[in-house]
Amino acid sequence: MKAALTACALLVLAAAPAAAEDETAAVAAALDALHAAAAAADGPTYFELFTPDARFIGTDATERWSLAEFQAYAEPYFARGQGWTYAPLARTITIAPIDCRCIAWFDETLDNASYGQTRGSGVLRRTEAGWRIEQYVLSFAVPNEAARAVVAAIRDETGAP
Repeated sequence: MKAALTACALLVLAAAPAAAEDETAAVAAALDALHAAAAAADGPTYFELFTPDARFIGTDATERWSLAEFQAYAEPYFARGQGWTYAPLARTITIAPIDCRCIAWFDETLDNASYGQTRGSGVLRRTEAGWRIEQYVLSFAVPNEAARAVVAAIRDETGAP
């Protein structure tokens, strides 16, 4: 009996890394599908990848949108066949170490023709339909050497102190 329990425990431990890799791959696939749908201006697929209560936080300080607000902003672009392409260059995914294995967070480095290298980060939740994005944050990575000039430009533009 003891040998059977030990063998069973070893099988579970051996399967754990494979299961974690599968979960990470599934999260990556959801993010890849998001970027592919955006590039193809496929609004239905793009927005299906978000949870109903999702948030999208864009690069402008005013861009903190609910899913409905973000859809209202993006749908006219998608309707014209105009999407946006952010190609992932690198990505780190972490699955929360909780029993359900149903929360993941990520950060990724992206390449965009207009903005160059950008960053995406956020949180996904595993649902009955698969991994869905709860929050996505798009940002610019500002080199430390340029930070003061960027902050000064933002202050000039917005009138902030």
